[in-house]
Amino acid sequence: QVQLVESGGGLVQAGDSLRLSCAASGRTFSEAAMGWFRQAPGKEREFVAGIDRSGATYYADSVKGRFTISRDNAKKTVSLQLSSLKPDDTAVYFCARTRRTAFFASFAYLVSQNSYETWGQGTQVTVSS
Repeated sequence: QVQLVESGGGLVQAGDSLRLSCAASGRTFSEAAMGWFRQAPGKEREFVAGIDRSGATYYADSVKGRFTISRDNAKKTVSLQLSSLKPDDTAVYFCARTRRTAFFASFAYLVSQNSYETWGQGTQVTVSS
């Protein structure tokens, strides 16, 4: 059974950077796409970034140019580099893994929460103004 554990959250000031990491257990990490989602207080969970098996990346418009997702199949980790942080980025950030998927995945597939079968427990990111 695959498990995901996020780390790297914290309290930062607007304009700062932060790096989130997600460590996966199990032997099939490279056979699935990975994504990051976030949920702010009183709001629904939303897509932030996704990366398919080929390494292609996709981003929500709100974070494009500021956040970078990457994966290391050998270490079974996926990371999210957050830069130029804004108070609106304050949320719990979740790492997620899709079901076993094709080498290339579409944006529509990665943005849908229904594509993901495993979720981490989340890590809090708080950005003060």
